[in-house]
Amino acid sequence: MAAPDTGRAARPLALVTGAGRTSGIAASVVVALAGNGWEVAFTAWNAYDERMPWGGDPATAGSLARRAEALGSRALAVEADLSDPDTPTRIFDTVEHGLGRVTALVMCHCESVDSDILTTTVDSFDRHFAVNARATWLLIREYARRFDGPHGTGRILSLTSDHTVGNLPYGASKGALDRITLAAARELAHLGVTANVINPGPTDTGWMSREMQAGVIRATPLARLGQPRDCANLVAFLCSPEGGWINGQLLLSNGGFAP
Repeated sequence: MAAPDTGRAARPLALVTGAGRTSGIAASVVVALAGNGWEVAFTAWNAYDERMPWGGDPATAGSLARRAEALGSRALAVEADLSDPDTPTRIFDTVEHGLGRVTALVMCHCESVDSDILTTTVDSFDRHFAVNARATWLLIREYARRFDGPHGTGRILSLTSDHTVGNLPYGASKGALDRITLAAARELAHLGVTANVINPGPTDTGWMSREMQAGVIRATPLARLGQPRDCANLVAFLCSPEGGWINGQLLLSNGGFAP
Protein backbone atom coordinates (compact mmCIF):
# COMPACT_ATOMS: atom_id res chain seq x y z
CA MET A 1 0.00 0.00 0.00
CA ALA A 2 1.27 3.44 -0.86
CA ALA A 3 2.04 5.79 2.02
CA PRO A 4 -0.58 8.47 2.69
CA ASP A 5 0.08 11.76 0.93
CA THR A 6 -1.40 14.48 3.12
CA GLY A 7 -0.28 17.24 0.80
CA ARG A 8 -2.55 16.42 -2.14
CA ALA A 9 -6.23 16.97 -2.75
CA ALA A 10 -8.53 14.24 -1.44
CA ARG A 11 -9.43 11.56 -3.98
CA PRO A 12 -12.59 9.45 -3.77
CA LEU A 13 -12.16 5.81 -2.80
CA ALA A 14 -13.52 2.82 -4.71
CA LEU A 15 -13.80 -0.71 -3.36
CA VAL A 16 -13.64 -3.29 -6.17
CA THR A 17 -14.35 -6.95 -5.40
CA GLY A 18 -13.08 -10.00 -7.26
CA ALA A 19 -9.75 -8.70 -8.59
CA GLY A 20 -7.86 -11.97 -8.33
CA ARG A 21 -6.67 -12.23 -11.95
CA THR A 22 -4.69 -9.71 -13.97
CA SER A 23 -6.69 -10.68 -17.07
CA GLY A 24 -10.06 -10.19 -15.39
CA ILE A 25 -12.57 -7.35 -15.62
CA ALA A 26 -12.06 -6.36 -11.98
CA ALA A 27 -8.34 -5.76 -12.52
CA SER A 28 -9.14 -3.51 -15.48
CA VAL A 29 -11.65 -1.65 -13.33
CA VAL A 30 -9.01 -1.06 -10.67
CA VAL A 31 -6.60 0.36 -13.25
CA ALA A 32 -9.27 2.46 -14.96
CA LEU A 33 -10.44 4.04 -11.70
CA ALA A 34 -6.88 4.65 -10.52
CA GLY A 35 -6.21 6.44 -13.81
CA ASN A 36 -9.34 8.55 -13.33
CA GLY A 37 -8.40 9.98 -9.96
CA TRP A 38 -9.64 7.33 -7.55
CA GLU A 39 -7.96 5.62 -4.64
CA VAL A 40 -8.62 1.89 -4.95
CA ALA A 41 -9.10 -0.97 -2.54
CA PHE A 42 -9.78 -4.37 -4.01
CA THR A 43 -10.47 -7.91 -2.89
CA ALA A 44 -9.23 -11.24 -4.17
CA TRP A 45 -9.62 -14.85 -3.05
CA ASN A 46 -6.77 -16.98 -4.30
CA ALA A 47 -8.34 -20.20 -2.99
CA TYR A 48 -11.13 -19.80 -5.56
CA ASP A 49 -8.71 -19.27 -8.44
CA GLU A 50 -6.69 -22.30 -7.36
CA ARG A 51 -9.65 -24.63 -7.93
CA MET A 52 -10.46 -23.11 -11.32
CA PRO A 53 -8.82 -24.15 -14.62
CA TRP A 54 -6.59 -21.04 -14.78
CA GLY A 55 -5.13 -21.65 -11.30
CA GLY A 56 -4.19 -19.22 -8.56
CA ASP A 57 -1.56 -16.52 -8.64
CA PRO A 58 -0.77 -15.02 -5.22
CA ALA A 59 1.41 -12.36 -6.87
CA THR A 60 -1.55 -10.79 -8.68
CA ALA A 61 -2.65 -8.59 -5.78
CA GLY A 62 0.75 -7.02 -5.33
CA SER A 63 1.30 -6.39 -9.03
CA LEU A 64 -2.17 -4.86 -9.42
CA ALA A 65 -1.59 -2.57 -6.45
CA ARG A 66 1.68 -1.41 -7.98
CA ARG A 67 -0.06 -0.65 -11.30
CA ALA A 68 -2.60 1.48 -9.48
CA GLU A 69 0.08 3.26 -7.48
CA ALA A 70 1.99 4.04 -10.68
CA LEU A 71 -1.12 5.97 -11.77
CA GLY A 72 -1.03 8.11 -8.64
CA SER A 73 -3.46 6.09 -6.53
CA ARG A 74 -3.10 4.65 -3.10
CA ALA A 75 -4.03 0.97 -3.27
CA LEU A 76 -4.96 -1.74 -0.80
CA ALA A 77 -5.48 -5.44 -1.48
CA VAL A 78 -7.65 -7.57 0.82
CA GLU A 79 -7.90 -11.38 0.72
CA ALA A 80 -11.60 -12.06 1.19
CA ASP A 81 -13.70 -15.22 1.20
CA LEU A 82 -17.13 -13.85 0.31
CA SER A 83 -18.83 -17.16 1.10
CA ASP A 84 -18.36 -16.17 4.77
CA PRO A 85 -21.17 -13.81 5.87
CA ASP A 86 -18.80 -12.01 8.25
CA THR A 87 -16.42 -11.05 5.46
CA PRO A 88 -18.13 -7.86 4.16
CA THR A 89 -17.87 -6.19 7.57
CA ARG A 90 -14.22 -7.18 7.84
CA ILE A 91 -13.49 -5.82 4.35
CA PHE A 92 -14.96 -2.43 5.14
CA ASP A 93 -13.18 -2.28 8.51
CA THR A 94 -9.87 -3.05 6.79
CA VAL A 95 -10.39 -0.57 3.96
CA GLU A 96 -11.53 2.25 6.25
CA HIS A 97 -8.52 1.69 8.50
CA GLY A 98 -6.12 1.61 5.55
CA LEU A 99 -7.51 4.20 3.14
CA GLY A 100 -10.72 5.79 4.43
CA ARG A 101 -14.45 5.80 3.66
CA VAL A 102 -15.70 4.13 0.50
CA THR A 103 -17.43 6.29 -2.13
CA ALA A 104 -17.97 3.66 -4.86
CA LEU A 105 -18.66 -0.05 -4.39
CA VAL A 106 -17.97 -2.04 -7.57
CA MET A 107 -18.80 -5.74 -7.26
CA CYS A 108 -17.04 -7.94 -9.81
CA HIS A 109 -16.65 -11.05 -7.66
CA CYS A 110 -18.31 -14.34 -8.53
CA GLU A 111 -18.53 -18.05 -7.96
CA SER A 112 -18.81 -19.71 -11.38
CA VAL A 113 -18.68 -23.47 -11.77
CA ASP A 114 -20.51 -24.96 -14.76
CA SER A 115 -23.36 -27.37 -14.07
CA ASP A 116 -26.91 -27.85 -15.30
CA ILE A 117 -30.29 -28.66 -13.76
CA LEU A 118 -29.49 -32.37 -13.49
CA THR A 119 -25.87 -32.15 -12.31
CA THR A 120 -25.86 -29.18 -9.92
CA THR A 121 -25.30 -30.25 -6.32
CA VAL A 122 -26.95 -28.61 -3.34
CA ASP A 123 -23.54 -27.57 -1.99
CA SER A 124 -22.63 -25.88 -5.29
CA PHE A 125 -26.02 -24.19 -5.54
CA ASP A 126 -25.70 -22.83 -1.99
CA ARG A 127 -22.13 -21.63 -2.53
CA HIS A 128 -23.10 -19.74 -5.70
CA PHE A 129 -25.92 -17.97 -3.89
CA ALA A 130 -23.72 -17.26 -0.88
CA VAL A 131 -21.06 -15.56 -3.00
CA ASN A 132 -23.03 -14.05 -5.87
CA ALA A 133 -26.25 -13.05 -4.12
CA ARG A 134 -25.86 -13.01 -0.34
CA ALA A 135 -22.45 -11.35 -0.36
CA THR A 136 -23.75 -8.72 -2.77
CA TRP A 137 -26.57 -7.90 -0.35
CA LEU A 138 -24.22 -7.83 2.65
CA LEU A 139 -21.67 -5.63 0.87
CA ILE A 140 -24.38 -3.18 -0.17
CA ARG A 141 -25.81 -3.18 3.34
CA GLU A 142 -22.41 -2.51 4.89
CA TYR A 143 -21.73 0.23 2.36
CA ALA A 144 -25.08 1.90 3.08
CA ARG A 145 -24.57 1.79 6.84
CA ARG A 146 -21.25 3.59 6.53
CA PHE A 147 -21.65 5.94 3.56
CA ASP A 148 -21.37 9.57 4.60
CA GLY A 149 -20.37 11.31 1.36
CA PRO A 150 -22.15 14.26 -0.21
CA HIS A 151 -25.55 13.58 -1.72
CA GLY A 152 -25.21 12.37 -5.31
CA THR A 153 -21.63 11.11 -5.04
CA GLY A 154 -22.18 7.51 -3.93
CA ARG A 155 -22.03 4.69 -6.46
CA ILE A 156 -22.98 1.01 -6.37
CA LEU A 157 -22.25 -1.19 -9.39
CA SER A 158 -22.59 -4.93 -9.89
CA LEU A 159 -21.54 -7.13 -12.80
CA THR A 160 -24.07 -9.69 -13.94
CA SER A 161 -24.61 -12.32 -16.62
CA ASP A 162 -27.60 -13.77 -18.45
CA HIS A 163 -25.88 -17.11 -19.01
CA THR A 164 -27.97 -19.81 -17.33
CA VAL A 165 -28.21 -22.84 -19.65
CA GLY A 166 -25.54 -25.31 -18.55
CA ASN A 167 -24.53 -22.80 -15.88
CA LEU A 168 -27.60 -22.97 -13.65
CA PRO A 169 -26.36 -21.89 -10.20
CA TYR A 170 -24.24 -19.08 -11.63
CA GLY A 171 -26.99 -17.65 -13.80
CA ALA A 172 -29.70 -18.02 -11.18
CA SER A 173 -27.60 -16.36 -8.48
CA LYS A 174 -26.64 -13.54 -10.84
CA GLY A 175 -30.35 -12.96 -11.44
CA ALA A 176 -30.76 -12.50 -7.70
CA LEU A 177 -27.79 -10.11 -7.70
CA ASP A 178 -29.60 -7.98 -10.30
CA ARG A 179 -32.70 -7.60 -8.13
CA ILE A 180 -30.72 -6.83 -4.97
CA THR A 181 -28.63 -4.14 -6.67
CA LEU A 182 -31.52 -2.48 -8.46
CA ALA A 183 -33.51 -2.37 -5.21
CA ALA A 184 -30.70 -0.25 -3.76
CA ALA A 185 -31.41 2.50 -6.30
CA ARG A 186 -34.73 3.09 -4.54
CA GLU A 187 -34.00 2.04 -1.00
CA LEU A 188 -30.81 4.10 -0.72
CA ALA A 189 -32.18 7.19 -2.49
CA HIS A 190 -32.02 9.12 0.78
CA LEU A 191 -28.21 8.74 0.68
CA GLY A 192 -27.94 10.12 -2.84
CA VAL A 193 -26.39 6.86 -4.03
CA THR A 194 -26.90 5.47 -7.53
CA ALA A 195 -27.06 1.72 -8.10
CA ASN A 196 -26.71 0.04 -11.48
CA VAL A 197 -26.00 -3.39 -12.94
CA ILE A 198 -23.73 -4.01 -15.93
CA ASN A 199 -23.93 -7.07 -18.15
CA PRO A 200 -20.62 -7.11 -20.07
CA GLY A 201 -21.51 -10.11 -22.21
CA PRO A 202 -18.84 -12.64 -23.21
CA THR A 203 -15.50 -11.07 -22.32
CA ASP A 204 -12.08 -12.35 -23.29
CA THR A 205 -10.50 -13.05 -19.92
CA GLY A 206 -8.97 -16.40 -20.89
CA TRP A 207 -11.88 -18.76 -20.29
CA MET A 208 -13.13 -19.18 -23.88
CA SER A 209 -11.95 -21.89 -26.25
CA ARG A 210 -11.04 -20.92 -29.82
CA GLU A 211 -14.33 -22.38 -31.00
CA MET A 212 -16.25 -20.28 -28.47
CA GLN A 213 -14.31 -17.17 -29.43
CA ALA A 214 -15.18 -17.67 -33.09
CA GLY A 215 -18.86 -18.10 -32.24
CA VAL A 216 -18.91 -14.94 -30.13
CA ILE A 217 -17.23 -12.93 -32.89
CA ARG A 218 -19.81 -14.14 -35.39
CA ALA A 219 -22.62 -13.09 -33.04
CA THR A 220 -21.19 -9.62 -32.41
CA PRO A 221 -21.84 -6.85 -34.98
CA LEU A 222 -18.48 -5.24 -34.27
CA ALA A 223 -16.82 -8.59 -35.08
CA ARG A 224 -14.46 -8.71 -32.14
CA LEU A 225 -14.33 -10.09 -28.62
CA GLY A 226 -15.22 -7.92 -25.66
CA GLN A 227 -12.18 -6.92 -23.65
CA PRO A 228 -12.02 -6.24 -19.89
CA ARG A 229 -11.27 -2.58 -20.58
CA ASP A 230 -14.60 -2.24 -22.42
CA CYS A 231 -16.52 -2.86 -19.22
CA ALA A 232 -13.99 -0.93 -17.13
CA ASN A 233 -14.53 2.17 -19.28
CA LEU A 234 -18.26 2.06 -18.53
CA VAL A 235 -17.61 1.57 -14.82
CA ALA A 236 -15.30 4.59 -14.80
CA PHE A 237 -17.97 6.70 -16.51
CA LEU A 238 -20.75 5.61 -14.15
CA CYS A 239 -18.53 6.41 -11.17
CA SER A 240 -17.80 9.89 -12.53
CA PRO A 241 -19.94 12.98 -11.85
CA GLU A 242 -21.05 12.81 -15.49
CA GLY A 243 -22.54 9.35 -14.84
CA GLY A 244 -24.57 10.43 -11.85
CA TRP A 245 -27.96 10.64 -13.60
CA ILE A 246 -27.91 6.96 -14.62
CA ASN A 247 -29.60 5.04 -11.85
CA GLY A 248 -31.55 1.82 -11.34
CA GLN A 249 -30.52 0.41 -14.72
CA LEU A 250 -29.36 -2.93 -16.05
CA LEU A 251 -26.96 -1.87 -18.79
CA LEU A 252 -25.71 -4.07 -21.63
CA SER A 253 -22.10 -3.38 -22.56
CA ASN A 254 -21.56 -6.18 -25.04
CA GLY A 255 -20.96 -4.67 -28.49
CA GLY A 256 -24.42 -5.78 -29.63
CA PHE A 257 -23.79 -9.47 -28.93
CA ALA A 258 -26.90 -11.52 -29.74
CA PRO A 259 -26.54 -15.30 -29.40
